Amino acid sequence: MDLNHLHIGVDDIEVSRVFYEKLGFREHAWHGDAMFMRNDDGFDLALAPHGRGVMPEWFHVGCRLDTPDDVRALQGVLADRVTASGDEPDFVWFRATDPDGYQLEIYWET
Repeated sequence: MDLNHLHIGVDDIEVSRVFYEKLGFREHAWHGDAMFMRNDDGFDLALAPHGRGVMPEWFHVGCRLDTPDDVRALQGVLADRVTASGDEPDFVWFRATDPDGYQLEIYWET
């Protein structure tokens, strides 16, 4: 069984769409008031108005990239949203917040 989608509540679908396009997602379909975005791997991200709850401080969504340079390049693109980072020989990562405060951890590891 493969995890194939994540459904989150957002304040503004358009603002979130622009943010997630930087991560390789594209608008795919609408189901009611939720917009589904899909990346090249076939993973769907559903954005629906509101409905956010309070998440624990540690909560995040992880995205593994193929190379350390891929992580560094994306960190440059999202520089204004980066909250923490690390660059070790076997683990390169950063955390960034989306427009609604959800934490994303972008990383590469050996």
